[in-house]
Amino acid sequence: MIIETIDHSTLTQLIENGSVSSTSIVARPGGWSIQVQQGSKTFALAAQRSGQVRLFKRLETLVSYLQGLGISRFGVDASNHDPLHLKTYARPDRSEALKTAHDAAAYEEWFKQQVQISIDDPRPSVSDEDARRIFAAKRDALRQRAR
Repeated sequence: MIIETIDHSTLTQLIENGSVSSTSIVARPGGWSIQVQQGSKTFALAAQRSGQVRLFKRLETLVSYLQGLGISRFGVDASNHDPLHLKTYARPDRSEALKTAHDAAAYEEWFKQQVQISIDDPRPSVSDEDARRIFAAKRDALRQRAR
């Protein structure tokens, strides 16, 4: 049986219009889904990005979601519930992105410390103009020796 999916905003509109006749929480491989009945049609809540049936890993999270929508009475179909088959989401791309962000933040902090150490250095500093003049003289001296 293929069930149509609806998004969060459509579900919200159906609830506000009083069109939802019943709500069920249904166990699926990997979590729990929401099914709502509108007349003779049954809809499942879809995930925002994928458009696939949205799965909640924790029943408590799903109940809180429904209560936030104003639904406090619903049926639960746990016939397909398998606590050993909960889907875990591996996101190696996010892990690498966070590692890169942490490395960048650590480098930025180190760089700021180095700049502050340089600013706080008590030794006398040489202006850019003086440094250019000194090294130009050194270059000239080396060129004279090389001839």
